[in-house]
Amino acid sequence: MSQASVLDQSVGEIFEELFDETSEPILIVNPSGAQLRASIKTAVEYEDTLPELRIIAREQLIKEITEDFITTSEAVDLIQQNKLSIRIAEDINRSSMLILEDAVISLLQLNDYTEGMRTEDEELVETARDTLMSVWENSDEFSFRTPPLSEVEESLEENIGSETKEDFMAVIENRDEIRSSGDINEVSVSLVIAAKNNILLYDISKWGEDTGVASKATFSRTKTQLEDLGVIDTEKVPIDVGRPRLRLKLADESMTDMSADEMVEEIEQKISA
Repeated sequence: MSQASVLDQSVGEIFEELFDETSEPILIVNPSGAQLRASIKTAVEYEDTLPELRIIAREQLIKEITEDFITTSEAVDLIQQNKLSIRIAEDINRSSMLILEDAVISLLQLNDYTEGMRTEDEELVETARDTLMSVWENSDEFSFRTPPLSEVEESLEENIGSETKEDFMAVIENRDEIRSSGDINEVSVSLVIAAKNNILLYDISKWGEDTGVASKATFSRTKTQLEDLGVIDTEKVPIDVGRPRLRLKLADESMTDMSADEMVEEIEQKISA
């Protein structure tokens, strides 16, 4: 029987090395939240041809991941590129594993660090592949409601403007996560960036509903909350027919000189104070 070898690497480094090693699908079984995020982040940043990632996970873990707009929207991008599939299985009472054509890697999560144990024993690999591919084939796909990040970026530029798009993406690129349950979520970030660029509430909320970020009602409620907190303000803009529309603006105009990410960070500190 061949010996197992210890992989003294971060989980991101393990995935990057595997992406370099194989073009065959990689089956990821029962990952932790940190391992799942690392697989998605490494896949998004990988610059060569990416092998398909097939993930079997518990539904509760995936639901927790969907609270993070950045990770979820990047995952949906990979799904649309046919580079990622996520399926749900509740009876995976196994440690976290990566299944390759000719190897099995067991992943042990130690706080923020993952250690891997790799074996290429033919009998063990064959048994693991047969067992876990059967689980994969008989599991249901998880359906995401979050739009892909590439669509968010393209539609912002097309429907709102390049400055708003660049500011929004600057925030996305400089933050590890944007949680739907947090003080600063994808809707509040959209509204704050829109206020920085003096966009109409109607336009940003219609964009949000059309892309699937959130409903117009959610944008309206969040706008009121940000107004009450003294973060943004509005001014009426007359139109030819109907009620005036509201133009968003920052309550503290001195913030317009900040970068978008600095501005959102400053507002987040004010909200949580």
